[in-house]
Amino acid sequence: MSGPGKAVDLLVIGAGIHGCSAALHAAIRGMSVTVIEKDTAGRHASGVNAGGVRRLGRHLDEVPLSQHSMGIWNRITDLVDDDCGFQRAPQIKVAETEEELDQHRERVATLNARGFTHEVILDRAALRHHLPAVADHCVGGLASLEDGFAQPYQTTFAFQRKARALGVTFLENTRVDRVYREGVDWKARIGDGSVITGRTLLNCAGAWAGELARQLGESAPVEAIAPMMLVTNRLPHFCDAVVGATGRPLSFKQMPNGTVVIGGGRRGLADPDTNGTEMLFSELRLTAATAIDLFPIMRDAKIVRSWSGIEGRMPDDIPIIGPSQVAENAFHAFGFSAHGFQMGPGVGDIMAELIATGYTQAPIAPFAISRFSQGAL
Repeated sequence: MSGPGKAVDLLVIGAGIHGCSAALHAAIRGMSVTVIEKDTAGRHASGVNAGGVRRLGRHLDEVPLSQHSMGIWNRITDLVDDDCGFQRAPQIKVAETEEELDQHRERVATLNARGFTHEVILDRAALRHHLPAVADHCVGGLASLEDGFAQPYQTTFAFQRKARALGVTFLENTRVDRVYREGVDWKARIGDGSVITGRTLLNCAGAWAGELARQLGESAPVEAIAPMMLVTNRLPHFCDAVVGATGRPLSFKQMPNGTVVIGGGRRGLADPDTNGTEMLFSELRLTAATAIDLFPIMRDAKIVRSWSGIEGRMPDDIPIIGPSQVAENAFHAFGFSAHGFQMGPGVGDIMAELIATGYTQAPIAPFAISRFSQGAL
């Protein structure tokens, strides 16, 4: 354990996919790293999401980071010695009306103008080629055909395991009560009163990151949310894609074992103080109804389990990524607003580069924490 005079190069708070990825990439760059996690790795957002490895439909400012991360996903086994359950699968957002399809055409034109060609329009015939079981009323869709999905826990643990193999220390079930600067070092006082020391600090604390930012003197209005997921019984194979709806919340995929995982944004109640979440079955009913509307084959499916976990959401639904605006050698990567899993490998790489060298070519300016400063608000 690091004490006074024994500072590690990097102290990471939070062992989700972003914290573990940043720790691994920093270790690859030769840095000494300690990660502190109040629960266990992947306990919250990184372990409870649907596992979408999705570039489709991202905020325009996120697209370059998502593209960078996709390059790492495509060689994920080489990085972490584990395939993470990653499978290529088309990501498709179904259009139920011509107006929705026109929205997708406008988006593709915007992306193409910026040099991105990974999203394409599917007409009615192409949609049914990829989704033979889709409802008759659906007119087309928007697709990113080289995306996919992975297993969230398997992925987070793989990053943690490889980071450990490279010398990273993980302190799990260890709550940070306070972070503060002493001389040139950062100090993290933990629950038993002892202090962990690092030359640099990275805040990857998810829904709990706002309090750490406050201790640094910054405003970060992160909200704890609880996206909900359903899993059905095993069904005959009918879907090879990860599917969303344009005008309604939906995330839908059939797993290799035949079960169908359904989510897409409807939320339960989150209590970050107790790590608790509450399912709202009135909302889950709407999720199930949307799945049936788009895939009538789902009408006789049975729900076998459901879950919800705590994630951090920012008011503008894009994360905070980059250096502190007020505290030297402090950095942030949190608030991924229920769509951070795919970006984890790439953002970890970017943060390690930024922390190790003081510079990155990645376009992270739109994610600066300063957008929530008093003057900006």
